[in-house]
This record gives sequence, structure tokens and C-alpha cells, in this order.
Amino acid sequence: MHSIRIPAAEFRHRSQALLEHVKQAQLTGAVMFDHVNVLYFTGFAFIPTERPMAFAMNAAGERAMFVPRLEVEHAQSTTDVDRVDHYLEYPGTPHPMAAFKELLLQMGIGSAGSGVATDLDGYPWIFGYEGPTLSELTGASVENFQAVINRLQAVKSEAELRLIRESCKWANLAHALLQRYTVVGETETSVSMRASHEATLAMLDAIGPIFHAQSWPETGPRAEYRGQIGRSGTVPHTLANNITFQTGDVLVSEASCPVWAYTSELERTMFLGDPSKKQREMFDHVLAAQEVGFTHLKPGAKCSDVDAAVRKYYEDHNLMPFWKHHTGHCLGLRYHEGPFLDTGDDTVIKEGMVFTVEPGFYVPDLGGFRHSDTVAVTADGIEMLTYYPRELDGLVIGV
Repeated sequence: MHSIRIPAAEFRHRSQALLEHVKQAQLTGAVMFDHVNVLYFTGFAFIPTERPMAFAMNAAGERAMFVPRLEVEHAQSTTDVDRVDHYLEYPGTPHPMAAFKELLLQMGIGSAGSGVATDLDGYPWIFGYEGPTLSELTGASVENFQAVINRLQAVKSEAELRLIRESCKWANLAHALLQRYTVVGETETSVSMRASHEATLAMLDAIGPIFHAQSWPETGPRAEYRGQIGRSGTVPHTLANNITFQTGDVLVSEASCPVWAYTSELERTMFLGDPSKKQREMFDHVLAAQEVGFTHLKPGAKCSDVDAAVRKYYEDHNLMPFWKHHTGHCLGLRYHEGPFLDTGDDTVIKEGMVFTVEPGFYVPDLGGFRHSDTVAVTADGIEMLTYYPRELDGLVIGV
């Protein structure tokens, strides 16, 4: 059966790219604890709990997964690493890290006085986990490689882009249903649940046999307002509060969908009833500021250049009092990834990077105004991956 998942060869290619950096730094190997990094290099998606798990690779390229007993068959069936080692349970006797130390010794990783590449110095505190750091465990010096990993993850392959495009498709459907079911007197909770549920069922009808979310706890398309309704919309990262829709509300919506763990971002400013003159003016500014971002986002430019250009638009139109955040960020396996479209990030933009472009304005007593689109950087500019209507005529909900 046709599959849209990342092929096994690509995980091996990613590990090889990491290995080249490890060798250049003259380290004995690499150890990854962060669950997204483990997924990126192995294809093993798991729910992080108090039970420590890790991916290890030595300087010879041998790859291993370290998991609790309850994950052994799962890891064996979803990865093609060279070995899967396990411990019985956490906290257990002896502590799981004793078994992990033995695995590292067998692989020649991190002997005393040597160096190891890692994303974290030991398994992080999750649900009460306690245990030694990697440096305490091995006596080796650890070199944080998260910046290297960020650069590897930022440039997407064709297989990754295919998954993000698929994510955009089902986020688009969920958002269409969210807009359709939003009416005065309904609550954000009921509308979001209905739209997300129906979009998920439609997606499963269409591609169910080849679909995996691989993103706990999400199982399919999701569309919501997350509390960004009326005056509450002036807080960009507020939380859902079961708000009842009222005539005149400015709405900031969002939609996404995990597809083999890859995601996208779609956000729109909408209105319940005809917007006022001031609301129309702010909406027009959002569109114009986003166009500035689109224009400056291209290979060879710096991320800071894009944000600086958008901020200049704010300054030229006296909008800085309503500014609260940078222009955008990369995304893929995480809904926020680096680099960032921010004046503090001078990363050079490369073909294959996937960004959100999401300038926003937050006006007291009026509401929040933000569009977010997911775009891929191409050889000569960008490809718009999200495609929901952006103009005002398509975003006014009648009452």
C-alpha cells in the first residue's frame, strides 16, 4: 500500500549527517534524550514519561535504542537501529541508568576523559524522574549538540515537505468547519470539538490506512480559538475558556494537524458580524505586514532581515504600541522550531526551510489581529503551503 511516511533510509541519512559532526568534533558518539530528537533520528515516536529512553550512536555509526521493557517490541517494530537494549522498570533495582551505562561502555561511548555529543546532560525531569546526569554516569565531558540538531532539522527533505503539505490540507478542512459552526450563542468549546471531530473523521475516510498522527495526545486535525475571542484576543497565548460568541467579536482562530508527527500552522482573523471601520483598518494592516514578511523571506536573507522589515512597517504606521511578538518561526516535528524570524536571529535562510509568517496586532478594547501561514522556502522565494482565504470578504461570519 502507498505510504506517506518518512522512509527508513532517510533516518539513516540523518544519523550519518549527525555522525559527521561527531567525528569532526572528535567525540566518541552521541546520545539523545529529547523525544523529538529521538524521533527525528530513528522514527521511534513515544510518549515521554518517568521511564528514561534514549538514542545512542557511537563513532563507528552503530545505533541503539535504550527503552523500558514495555517499549521493546514497539521500538523493534518501528526502527531499524542496530540494537534495542532495555531495563525492566523505573525506578527499579538497579536504577535504569546502570543498564544504560553498560550499553554505552559496550558501544565505546563516553569513557572517562572522552567527549560525548548530546542534547541534554541526562534524561530530563518528567513525571518525577530522578537519576544521574550523563556526565556523572560516564565521567566524560558532554558537548551540547542541540544547535547542530536544530540546523539539521530546519532544512526539510521532500518527504518532510510532503507530510507538511498533507497537514495543511486537513488543517484547512478543520478551519473551514470551525468557521462554519461559529455562530452567536455557541461556545468556543463546542464549536472547536465539533469541527475537529468531523475533520478527523473525514480525513480517516480519505487516508486512514496510511495515516498516523504520531503526536500524543493529538489524533487528527484540530481547529480552535484558544480563548482569542473579543477582548481576550489581545493576549496572543491565552487559553480556551469556553467563551460564548457574541455579535461584534474579533476572532483569532488556529488550525493544525499532525501527520506522521509533522505539523503546520494556519491562523486567521475573523469577525462575527460586520467589522467596524477601526477593525477593518487593523485587518488591512495585518495583511500588509504579512505581505512584507512574504516578500523578504527568501534564500540568502537573514531571519533578522525579515523581522526588521515587518517592524519597520509597524513603525511607519504607528503600530508598535500594538506589537507583542516576532514575525514567525520554523516548524516541522515541533510547532515551534528555530530559527526564528526575529531581529535577534541572524541565521541565513536556506531553501527547504519551513516557516510560519504571523505578524500580529493586539489593540486594547478592540481585539487581536493575526494571520499565520505556513510557507516553504524555494530557490527563488516561497511556496505557500496553507491556502485558506486571507481576504476580509471570506472571513466575516454573518449573524
